Amino acid sequence: MLLDLCRSAQAVSNSARLGTVGATSSAMSTIQTKDGTKIYYKDWGSGQPIVFSHGWPLTADAWDAQMVFLGQNGFRVIAHDRRSHGRSAQTWDGNTMDQYADDLNDLIEHLDLKDVILVGHSTGGGEVTRYIGRHGTKRVAKAVLIGAVPPLMLKTEANPQGLPITVFDEIRKNTLGNRAQFFKDLSIPFYGYNRKGAQISEGVRESFWLQGMVGGIKGSYDCIKEFSESDFTEDLKKFDVPTLIIHGDEDQIVPIVASAMLSSKMVPGAELKIYPGAPHGLPVTHQDALNADLLAFANSKSVGSKKAA
Repeated sequence: MLLDLCRSAQAVSNSARLGTVGATSSAMSTIQTKDGTKIYYKDWGSGQPIVFSHGWPLTADAWDAQMVFLGQNGFRVIAHDRRSHGRSAQTWDGNTMDQYADDLNDLIEHLDLKDVILVGHSTGGGEVTRYIGRHGTKRVAKAVLIGAVPPLMLKTEANPQGLPITVFDEIRKNTLGNRAQFFKDLSIPFYGYNRKGAQISEGVRESFWLQGMVGGIKGSYDCIKEFSESDFTEDLKKFDVPTLIIHGDEDQIVPIVASAMLSSKMVPGAELKIYPGAPHGLPVTHQDALNADLLAFANSKSVGSKKAA
């Protein structure tokens, strides 16, 4: 009896993992990219598509609150696990920002999405930015960058406000040395739980840890270089769609001075919205405010037209 119950529970778990339980779309829950990598995604609702790209070391599940809210408000919401993250294939090679952008392109083309609103958080903001830099905006209506890494996180002579390479070397060391403990510790500054008056949610911390641990360690390690050393300056200059940039002024992971404050000046006509006191993980800590801003931006009429091809 107990064995049968366990088998039944495992079957349900496997089905849910493959996206076949409670699905609202007949689309397959994985695609195979041009280089043969399996990418997991979820596709809910109907209407104008909004595609979400998650941060490091998370998964598509980091967007659940936004996806449910926007899905309930008339949009088709889609999110994927970046290669080597979450339920997607763990690859030894190809964990690069260019490849992340190409995988996103493969997903958009596979689903034949048009008039897309792209939303990226943290590393996902870099993915969205590189996607536009490499593939243009033929299928894109609008873009949103939240706590995003562009234009460049690393401190260089040309980017003196960035973070020194030693910061990222330490992240690499901790990821290889004991990522289970590191991810648990990282959840504290990620959500600003080390700030005075913060209400700590152990559930949120555990979710962060679980999402990080599901991914492959090689891909997690490789991604550190990609989110820290990728220069998105030229990609940002190719934006020609309405763009909303959202950032918390208490972001301890991607400091606003070297990111949103600069990106908002590089993207023509970009709207910058600063969340006072918000940490890096603001899609969770400031869920209601973000949901409202995303809905308002998604429903807003586009101003201007794209540049001539």
